[in-house]
Amino acid sequence: MQALLGDTLISKSGNVNTTDAFDGKKAVALYFSAHWCPPCRQFTPQMAGWYTDNLAAKGLEVVFVSSDKDQGSFDSYFAEHPWLALPFSDRDRKEELSKKFKVNGIPSLVIVDPSTGDVITTDGRKAVSSDPTGEKLPWTPPTKAEKKEMCIKALGDSFVDKDGHNHTKADRLNKEYIGLYFSAHWCPPCQMFTPELAKMYDEGLKDKMEIVFVSSDKDEAAFQGYLGDMPWLALPF
Repeated sequence: MQALLGDTLISKSGNVNTTDAFDGKKAVALYFSAHWCPPCRQFTPQMAGWYTDNLAAKGLEVVFVSSDKDQGSFDSYFAEHPWLALPFSDRDRKEELSKKFKVNGIPSLVIVDPSTGDVITTDGRKAVSSDPTGEKLPWTPPTKAEKKEMCIKALGDSFVDKDGHNHTKADRLNKEYIGLYFSAHWCPPCQMFTPELAKMYDEGLKDKMEIVFVSSDKDEAAFQGYLGDMPWLALPF
């Protein structure tokens, strides 16, 4: 973390050694923000409340990485923050951090591992906002396998095919990939694409991927008629 943030951070009471600041922490949130930014001024008090009420005690440290225009603006804004900050004078490091984590807009919250500096998630604002008490801290994103399992679970366990046969997850959702095909018969681009996809599916795609039609048709009859063109499964209308 010293390589990432330098040897010294600042707190309300003075300088803090970077290594000491993160001792025993589960995660570090790099908070890219500025006083001149209205969305930042809205988010900062929210984040400060979550941090003070729950997140600090559960092992999160936050480091403010300022995009303020001068030292005075930084000092005034940092007075509202209950956490640490990168020294405002270290502008080169601030630019390096913004470039490293591809920060294109603020407010932005990047969650990193305090022992390695590796990224846990660059979408920390969404992660924290959906879990302000920190039950899932450090908000490690699901793996590819976990995402697949979540998707399969969300689909339920009832599927139909064009011949009217019913299927379960165990029957068909055992391929390496699952494609959710959101489509409808009333949609001209869908009508153009469906035959192309069906051809690819029949010519080998089906060996690697199961497709599930998720209909936006307007009624059961339209759904059934359109499903007749498809060699894959569908969620019941």
